[in-house]
Amino acid sequence: MNATTPQPQLPVLVRADQAATIQDGATSLITLLAEADDPGAALTANRATLRKGSPGAPAHFHTKATEMFFVLGGAMRFLVGEEVLTLRTGDFLTVPATVPHAFAPAAGEEGDMLVVFTPGLQRFDYYRLLERVYRGEATIQDIRDSSEQYDNHYFDSPVWKQSLEQG
Repeated sequence: MNATTPQPQLPVLVRADQAATIQDGATSLITLLAEADDPGAALTANRATLRKGSPGAPAHFHTKATEMFFVLGGAMRFLVGEEVLTLRTGDFLTVPATVPHAFAPAAGEEGDMLVVFTPGLQRFDYYRLLERVYRGEATIQDIRDSSEQYDNHYFDSPVWKQSLEQG
């Protein structure tokens, strides 16, 4: 084959009973589905299951990828730029690179989401780091030190903080 011939892509199949699940907090789970270096994966995908009261993900942005959220169940609160939105079962949100965002279950609710990054990023080790922090095996400073590696850039958002305080 020459350089102009398209290379066949392999399908990515992850059976539910074979997907690894990470506990990154007392009230949240991340199920690892597909990562950029998996054969055939042009994206990174996970399932985020957040129980009532979960802090979710703090305000952050990515510089290299668009992040997409599809709410499988429950209700989720999102920061997008300077706006706070509530998404419910069946709602879909795309957040382009560099757009500030955050998410957590809506007050008194649980949330279950499919989360996809495109192009794919190496994210699974970041999720494993979150789990190690939860277990006391790593520190918040380790997360800060990994921001470039995992393209996760945290910042303070008064809008998001106020939204969480109001419930």
